[in-house]
Amino acid sequence: MATLKPAALDFDPALIPSGTLWLPRASLSACLRGVMVRSTVGASLTDAQRLNHFPAFPLCNLCWWFTGCSHMLEPAQPGRMAQLSDPRQPLAGRWVFGGPFTRPSTSWCPGPVHGMMVMFMPDALHAMIGLEAARFTDQLVDAATVLPPDWLAMCEQVQHAADDAQRMTLLEDFLEPRWQACRPALPLQAHRYADWVAHLAQRAAVSGPGRSLRQLERRVKRWAGLPLRELRGMARSEQAFFDAVTAQAETGGIRWADIAADNGYADQSHLCRTTRRITGFSPEALREGIEKDEAFWAYRVWM
Repeated sequence: MATLKPAALDFDPALIPSGTLWLPRASLSACLRGVMVRSTVGASLTDAQRLNHFPAFPLCNLCWWFTGCSHMLEPAQPGRMAQLSDPRQPLAGRWVFGGPFTRPSTSWCPGPVHGMMVMFMPDALHAMIGLEAARFTDQLVDAATVLPPDWLAMCEQVQHAADDAQRMTLLEDFLEPRWQACRPALPLQAHRYADWVAHLAQRAAVSGPGRSLRQLERRVKRWAGLPLRELRGMARSEQAFFDAVTAQAETGGIRWADIAADNGYADQSHLCRTTRRITGFSPEALREGIEKDEAFWAYRVWM
């Protein structure tokens, strides 16, 4: 396994370490996108600093809390990012499973927390346990209502492991034989959404009877939970995000018009609208939040 630290950008020195992104062993790279671990144990944070912003994303996730807990914030108005004053909904279950999200979301931790989020490629879950990601789009549910008994036994082992490294080993050793037994013959690259979406479409085109565009799109949605067009939009948005990070690190500034043009957006306004739809923030507000706001830790880890 490998770990990644946030990119060396000009972050506010008052921010606590954002956490760690663990990458799976190579044989599981088309099954797991990564594992995000976050601990605020021992840190002194305000209520606002215990917010957690997440973008829309095409992955399924399985979450543990080893210390503390999280609540989801429900926006008072549709289309608006959740605020600290909005209603809070405790997460159901000891372990929580989530499907792909078509909109940004925000959670809040009432105190110190140490948690882990495992991010699965949805087609891999479909292959291993027959799970239809589309049933859980924009939902977080009790994992005990979704996962088979052997998976729940693995969750119990991970819960009581000594440290994060042991948790990763338990997770990978559990998944390895199950993934090898059902992985598709066509290898799927999963390091970037764009690679995964392209290979998913290719696999759908050569799988089963019927190869019309409509049949291809049905297969992709059944495996991944989202339409092919939306997956491609998220892939383009992720690439624009990484291009912006690279530009900031190399030149100290970002030309949003260039980022838009390089990633196939009609213009800068198109990029801004898409970024706001996926993250809840304009590109510039997102950049500033990543650099200065504790609540954007997940973006810093992803970088």
